[in-house]
Amino acid sequence: HMVFNSFSQLEKYKTLCKETSVGIRINPECSTQGDHAIYDPCAKGSRLGVTFAHFKEQFTDEMYDYVDGLHFHTLCEQNADDLAKTLEAVEEKFGSYLYKMKWLNFGGGHHITRADYDIGLLEKCILHMKEKYDLDIYLEPGEAIALNAGYLATTVMDVVDNDIQTLILDASAACHMPDVLEMPYRPPLRSSGMPEEKKYTYRLSSYTCLAGDIIGDYSFDEEKKVDDRLYFEDMAIYSMVKNNTFNGIPLPDIAVMDESGECKVIRSFSYEDFKGRLS
Repeated sequence: HMVFNSFSQLEKYKTLCKETSVGIRINPECSTQGDHAIYDPCAKGSRLGVTFAHFKEQFTDEMYDYVDGLHFHTLCEQNADDLAKTLEAVEEKFGSYLYKMKWLNFGGGHHITRADYDIGLLEKCILHMKEKYDLDIYLEPGEAIALNAGYLATTVMDVVDNDIQTLILDASAACHMPDVLEMPYRPPLRSSGMPEEKKYTYRLSSYTCLAGDIIGDYSFDEEKKVDDRLYFEDMAIYSMVKNNTFNGIPLPDIAVMDESGECKVIRSFSYEDFKGRLS
């Protein structure tokens, strides 16, 4: 499939897609993000997808000859109730077009492997759209495939006490976990609790020059000291693909752990990797 974000893109490249099933990304203008505003494709003024007002102006009957489907991607780490709400908006605005389409892509953001995910409601959503409009249905649950997988191991380099007990780590929110600052969110940390929940509370920060490079406040049963190891969890998804070398901070090694617990480093990065990106 090839999905275009606008009719101008479709017009420009359609001749190159004669052997491809072509679709248009739509914006159902149904925001369900809550705390994830940075990931909301339905936000006012969004550049992602064609709104109904523009779709009805630009879509012509002739386009059914080469446009096979519609695509929306409006969810982020969400349950099936938000999908159901979104589909109501899709049907209300684009339902009349779906009868002549071949497929509908629900996009990503479906947390289908989460313990509380409503699989039954997802099945109802799929069957409803498939049977009512005679469509093939696609989903792109990328993050859910590796949910809760992977660790980022970090070492305490220093402990600073300027009104707040702060652990300086060799990991960085800005370099290794950008979503911490962008969303923002608080990454899970093994054997830790919320601030003041356990005996010792620390602010976890980095050794970059960015004053706001703060991962969050965590509490522990035991006092932390230099050279202690900490393990952030659920790091397999966006951490590696968004890593960067801001401030000269090295990229983390990539290691694989087998079923026995044995770890093997399969990729290390050096100054040469940093230099190679620049010259």
